[in-house]
Amino acid sequence: MTTSLAHRVAVVTGASSGIGAATALALSAAGARVALLARGSAALAGVASTLPGESLPVPTDVADDAQVAAAMDRVVARWGVPDLVVTSAGVSHPAPLSGLTPELWRETVDVNLSGTFYVAREAGLRMRAVGVTGDIVTVGSELSVIGMASYVAYCAAKAGVLGLTRALAAELAPLVRVNAVCPGPVDTPMLAAEFAAEGDASTARAETVARVPLGRLATADEVAAAVCYLVAPTTYATGTVLNLDGGTTCV
Repeated sequence: MTTSLAHRVAVVTGASSGIGAATALALSAAGARVALLARGSAALAGVASTLPGESLPVPTDVADDAQVAAAMDRVVARWGVPDLVVTSAGVSHPAPLSGLTPELWRETVDVNLSGTFYVAREAGLRMRAVGVTGDIVTVGSELSVIGMASYVAYCAAKAGVLGLTRALAAELAPLVRVNAVCPGPVDTPMLAAEFAAEGDASTARAETVARVPLGRLATADEVAAAVCYLVAPTTYATGTVLNLDGGTTCV
């Protein structure tokens, strides 16, 4: 049974594609009004046009705290304080240690970890200030808990997301639940770009699938469904990490 999210105000970052776009669609289909945050205005408009309910595209770089605050101001002005936030904005720049420049490190950490913090902080403080009960769902990764060569910055940032999630859950309780989803490899444009960068995309994809016990990539819709579960009023959880990795972290 699909949980109704009518009357809820959602903010989804990274909403221009992949997990973010799928999550925005799932939340909208369940009745939420959805603010879409991402860097690309054209892509945001495209996603907004597919949503069945009210939407508000807000071009935003989550690595810029001032832009995040301004985006939240726009949401509040339109619909009031958001009570459902999903921080799915992320970047990945696989590189061996010798090629991991300070610039790549900073962008990876700034978007994946600092961006998550800026959005969660703005939303959490606003919810608490007005006494709104709500949810924050962060997006970690299988690489939050396992290491992988050429993903030093990404592993570090995504591990930080889990620590941030648990600390925020403790600080914002009991009004705001804060939980995380940790997907394994998901069939998204970002992963496709990583496969292509390796030179032989089909081989890279096959090698990735081979290490997944369930034998396939996840879909963005499956991650979105997990988010909907976590924000349902009947879900008794905060500080929880929900692994959606097809078994990659259990073998």
